[in-house]
Amino acid sequence: EKMRKYYGGKLKGKKIAVWGLAFKPETDDIREAPSLYIIDELLNDGAEVSVFDPEAMDHVKKLKGDTVEFGDNQYDILKDADALMIVTEWSVFRTPDFDKMSDFMKSKVIFDGRNLYNLQKMIDCGYYYNSIGRKVIS
Repeated sequence: EKMRKYYGGKLKGKKIAVWGLAFKPETDDIREAPSLYIIDELLNDGAEVSVFDPEAMDHVKKLKGDTVEFGDNQYDILKDADALMIVTEWSVFRTPDFDKMSDFMKSKVIFDGRNLYNLQKMIDCGYYYNSIGRKVIS
């Protein structure tokens, strides 16, 4: 809903990168994973979806086939992304290279479902940052 609101309900044609597919980090378990619901909602809204997870991608490929783009690493899927959504708090996502991310992404927009980043860091890096239960950085 936060993403829909940000884009004025118009996700058609937007490329959304998703970090984290597993239900919890350090596993490949996708049973009841929020990522599956989120991906379906994004696709239903007409968004293009690219995903990366260190362990769970094979399971998701079996379910989603070629309806989403699968990356080889967390940065691959950011190429021309309008936004990044963080769904699972893998340790590899905790300290990304924000400059590298900026080089790949079309827009510096992050929706963080795990509150991984310091708000001041997001201000300093110039990102729009929408996390859970904290002020939005814009």
